[in-house]
Amino acid sequence: MSPKPICFVLMPFGQKADPAGGPAIDFDRIYTTALAPAIEDADMLPIRADEERTGGIIHKPMFERLLLCDYAIADLTTANANVFYELGVRHAARPATTLTIFAEQQPIPFDVNFLRSLSYDLGKNNTFDDFKAQALRKAVSGKLKDLRELATQQAPVDSPLFDLLKEWEPGNIARLKTDIFREKVQLNEELKKQMAAIRLKGKNKETRDEARQELQTLRDSLGVLDSVEAGTVIDLMLSFRALEDWDGMIAIYEDMPVVLKRQILVREQLGFAYNRRSGAGGNLADREEALRILTEVEEQQGPSSETCGLIGRIHKDNWTDAFERDDQLTALGHLKKSIEAYSRGFLVDPRDAYPGINAVTLLDIKGDATSLERKKRLLPVVQFAVEQRMTQGEPDYWDHATMLELTVLNNDFDQAIEHLSDALAMIRETWEPGTTANNLKMIEKARSGRQEDTSVLLGIINELESRTQ
Repeated sequence: MSPKPICFVLMPFGQKADPAGGPAIDFDRIYTTALAPAIEDADMLPIRADEERTGGIIHKPMFERLLLCDYAIADLTTANANVFYELGVRHAARPATTLTIFAEQQPIPFDVNFLRSLSYDLGKNNTFDDFKAQALRKAVSGKLKDLRELATQQAPVDSPLFDLLKEWEPGNIARLKTDIFREKVQLNEELKKQMAAIRLKGKNKETRDEARQELQTLRDSLGVLDSVEAGTVIDLMLSFRALEDWDGMIAIYEDMPVVLKRQILVREQLGFAYNRRSGAGGNLADREEALRILTEVEEQQGPSSETCGLIGRIHKDNWTDAFERDDQLTALGHLKKSIEAYSRGFLVDPRDAYPGINAVTLLDIKGDATSLERKKRLLPVVQFAVEQRMTQGEPDYWDHATMLELTVLNNDFDQAIEHLSDALAMIRETWEPGTTANNLKMIEKARSGRQEDTSVLLGIINELESRTQ
């Protein structure tokens, strides 16, 4: 049996802002419900560009895929810079077998008519429901089948470069190179499947140690990481994170190629790992190292919701430790630093409610008149951000957990119980409800110290803690 042709998909990851001002567009949903099934319907193997998960690196395997994949689909919606760059490389290397698509209601920065692009409908409020997904799946599958049929004869030129410059003839790539490439792609896809299965096993506390051993065995089998695709290395680091193996995350960083070590995403994850290892083992040097790493990241790139959120968490942990030691002055200093870090993160990107809810929570805990006034102003802004996110896609655990904390902070306990039930139904990782319970316990402790009734809040905390067992 001959191997299936490989179809490389160039498109953004996750949810991206709508250039037309509408709700965010969920490109992961577009890929999983329409493009990947369409490629499989055309009897091809789908693979996806992973540069956004590697900090934006256009690395060697990316060029190999652009040059050597039999077919490619480029989604031009939102005019993503990486996608346009990659499409340019593809058009310079391949005269045909590239399909461009775009959401018809989105502005494209140039006329795509000469590319014979396929438009599709995102639907009302960019929801991209099952009906729209089925329509795009059918259209793309049909186009790919046509391209396969034409490729057996002589596929029409779809590259403007080959069309306009008839003498353009890039050098042929050796057959051995393409065979090795195909083997690497198949190996990489298999590694991703193995890691996904290990992460799934690790969700169960009873089998987590076994999952950690399997992941370490997989990592050992890869040897020197210089020859492993960047996306796979990042996936490996995040798999150790999912299993709460902080030593594994740090060890992976130490083994990474220098170009990956420099990436913001990788350094943020390294800081996260050091701080979590400090919490697990009590080594304050790890927490200091985490703060050093993340402070350097913020100085290099400026404040971001992710980096500031991680810095805020470190100061919050230091505040908790100092408070438990009854070192009130040190505790107050870290509490103020934590509030400011979380506030910076939320103000730089109000769409990310995580640093916002932490800022509001800590302002409530600080409890003085100035802090409570800041909380009063900030809370509705954070609540609006969460509500907008929840209307733009499928709400996850953190959306409901954030609404739970907001309603507690607003003393609306009827709504708090509603959001608690929603959050419990969306738990993905066992540490998630524990994190929420810890936040609420801090609120409860501060409020009980102010002689407020916290009986309902204690019941919510107990329910969350029972789900971490």
